[in-house]
Amino acid sequence: MAETPTVKLKGKDRIVVWPAYFDADRSRSEGRKVPKRLAVRNPRLTELRHIAEKLGLNPKVQRDKRYPKRWWDDKGRLIVDKVESKRKTLLMIAEKLKERRES
Repeated sequence: MAETPTVKLKGKDRIVVWPAYFDADRSRSEGRKVPKRLAVRNPRLTELRHIAEKLGLNPKVQRDKRYPKRWWDDKGRLIVDKVESKRKTLLMIAEKLKERRES
């Protein structure tokens, strides 16, 4: 797995993707960014990385990062290329994640 300790986000050509964005057990105020119908329970960083690779988003894994709203939870994050708006990118990932979980 390609892990990078530091990734520069300057230039806004990269997007931070936290597993919490796709977690069906979280409310919007707790950090979920996708609609409930596209969210899954306990999304894993490895799943998100795999999906981002398939979508050609050039994901970089940062396992040592913690989602600010849940600083005690060390699930890590992904840094992906920005090909669309952040919302559209998250929806693309969420749709593929939902398909993967349902198959």
